[in-house]
Amino acid sequence: MHPTRLTAAVAALALSASLATALAGSAAAAPQPQPVPPGHGKSLALAAADTAAASGLDELRHGADEDLVRTSVTPWSNGLYYTAYQRTYKGLPVHGGGDAVVLSDSSGKVRDVTGAAAPSLRLSTGAKVTAGAALATARGQLAAVESASTPELTVLLKGGKPVLAWHTLVVGTTAGKLPGSLDTYVDARTGKIAQATDKVRHADGRGYHNGNVTIDTAAGSMTDTSRGGFKCGGQNGSAYTGSSPWGNGGANDLVTACVDIMYAAQRESDMLKEWFGYNGINGQGGMVPARAGLSQVNAYYDGTKTTYGRNQNGTNQLTGIDVVAHEYGHEIFDRTPGSAGSSNENGGMNESTGDIFGALTEHYADNPNDTPDYTVGEKLNFTGNNQPIRNMYNPSLINNDPNCYTQLTSGTEVHAAAGPQNHWFYLLAEGSNPGGGKPSSPICSGGPSSVTGIGIQKAGKIFMGALLLKTSSWNHPAARRATLTTAKNTYGATECNAVKAAWNAVGVPAQSGETDCGGTSTPDFSLSLNPSSGSAQPDSFVTATVNTTTTGGAAQTVQLTASGAPSGVDVSFSPASVTSGTSSTMTAKVAAGTPHGTYPITVTGTGSATHTVTYQLTVGTSTPPTGCANAEHTYRGTLASGQAAAQPDGSYYYSASAGTHVGCLRAPAGTDFDLYLQKWNGAGWADVAVGGTAGADEDTSYYGTAGYYRYVVHAYSGSGAYTLGLSAP
Repeated sequence: MHPTRLTAAVAALALSASLATALAGSAAAAPQPQPVPPGHGKSLALAAADTAAASGLDELRHGADEDLVRTSVTPWSNGLYYTAYQRTYKGLPVHGGGDAVVLSDSSGKVRDVTGAAAPSLRLSTGAKVTAGAALATARGQLAAVESASTPELTVLLKGGKPVLAWHTLVVGTTAGKLPGSLDTYVDARTGKIAQATDKVRHADGRGYHNGNVTIDTAAGSMTDTSRGGFKCGGQNGSAYTGSSPWGNGGANDLVTACVDIMYAAQRESDMLKEWFGYNGINGQGGMVPARAGLSQVNAYYDGTKTTYGRNQNGTNQLTGIDVVAHEYGHEIFDRTPGSAGSSNENGGMNESTGDIFGALTEHYADNPNDTPDYTVGEKLNFTGNNQPIRNMYNPSLINNDPNCYTQLTSGTEVHAAAGPQNHWFYLLAEGSNPGGGKPSSPICSGGPSSVTGIGIQKAGKIFMGALLLKTSSWNHPAARRATLTTAKNTYGATECNAVKAAWNAVGVPAQSGETDCGGTSTPDFSLSLNPSSGSAQPDSFVTATVNTTTTGGAAQTVQLTASGAPSGVDVSFSPASVTSGTSSTMTAKVAAGTPHGTYPITVTGTGSATHTVTYQLTVGTSTPPTGCANAEHTYRGTLASGQAAAQPDGSYYYSASAGTHVGCLRAPAGTDFDLYLQKWNGAGWADVAVGGTAGADEDTSYYGTAGYYRYVVHAYSGSGAYTLGLSAP
């Protein structure tokens, strides 16, 4: 090790990684909503987002002790990025207002800013009540407690007034033996409950298996290691063990129930990645675990898990595709910016989100045992009447649920309040008179005479993009504004105007500041890759399709070029220029002797405007380096002498629990590469472990508490490709 060289090396880090990796975090543990450590390079898009936030959002007011802290960056199609911010006061997170999301593009242009309005803050941050006392009060709100998070001192905006509070999530059961998951704020001055919102979101669905299906599990456990350790088991929280084939097909066999659960959840995760380019249900490649065998007529999500019971007659388990996808739709709503709110309108939109993702997953899975539709729980016989529990194309057909936004009141029950947004989604996806055996859908008073649908995949992507603009003040008018912004920037005028027509058809009026879709727009196009990553061995090649779409004006000629390919990799396009709306085949030829590693290649389309997309090329295999066979994760890179790089992927990872961090560096023979493990201390990165040898190979081991960590690889002398294996708690 050469610690005297590290400071200069880190200062010289080429932190120009794309937004897609700059804040990716680790698949080992999903980052919590805590302030994001600085020190990562900013692309133009991220810099523009920060500048927009710092310059003052129209929706927000900030005092001298307030700040906006970047919490996540989500890459989107067409070179777009959603950057979320949380408000802080004297370093404490603020809940209930002041959060914001900036939509920007890869050229640095800010496309849209959304924010939850909040007053300026002024209060003392000295707590009179201890964290332990607050935790005891919070735990006392449930009859039986299964788990409780460590209290965090926060500022809660309640009724527009700030309250210093201890925030904790308490999971268990109520006195009535119902499941409870209380998002609890205890006043740090008085010790009384300031606010407690039940995060349990109940929904219902089919209760029989999906036939003989393929699911991803470990060899002897119903654990999916490829999706963040997602697991399914019984009420004790442990994954079921055994061997494939799992389950016996019985309607009330609980292992079979877990087959249904894992099948639906995995299809939903795949749908998010394939259709929308979104990294799984929690945005980090994973999802909360699932439990089968609840002895109640219920299914729910509580912020830590999903749980599934049986129908009224006890003839099957509630584990159909739309039930499971509905529950994990709640997790999507909870994990996107703004989280889940406490109002009935917000709760109804949360329920509708579950229904929408249920329909999307049914259409993606296209399982003959459950043909895609727009009703909820239509085959579970939930209460013995053989009827669905909600209807998306005409909500009023079930319990006279409201079709229109104007029918909602502050007291509308949350499941009924799902009606207007469910109705909007059907109109956007299918239209008011779709034909082809699909049901017609009514239009509310004052709406257009008809609505033409754009297809469920486009409608779903627009809805997902809008959730990434969600803030804590989410309601139907905010959703209208966000979906219009997403539609115009993701697709163009046609889709944007369809979104507008669908909202008009359910009675959500035009909003101040919403985008003007336009009918004739400035000539423009979008660019995308399918797939967006690939791998090839030296002396071979890999291909991808470059798709273009006309998003404004008439179709135009787009010239395709590539940059950033490493030495030994040649990238070509056939054809080299296309008319927007058509595609080209990109070929990356990898010469013999090309160093192993993962390389971002920028594909540029040049026409009346310039757009870029990134292709991740992996050269070589993902086999862990020699001597690091037990590493959980493997990362590769190439450094010139004197350079340094942060891993994983130019970023950091979050460890949610204490434990041992093991690093294993292997570099080219004859070089001297150094390895440092660093931990974020609230103000900067501090070394906590360093490799102990001088040479190409180094190892570290460190037992640490929960927090943010990263590795820094430094090429002290010599150049070449290196491999880093790491394991984390």
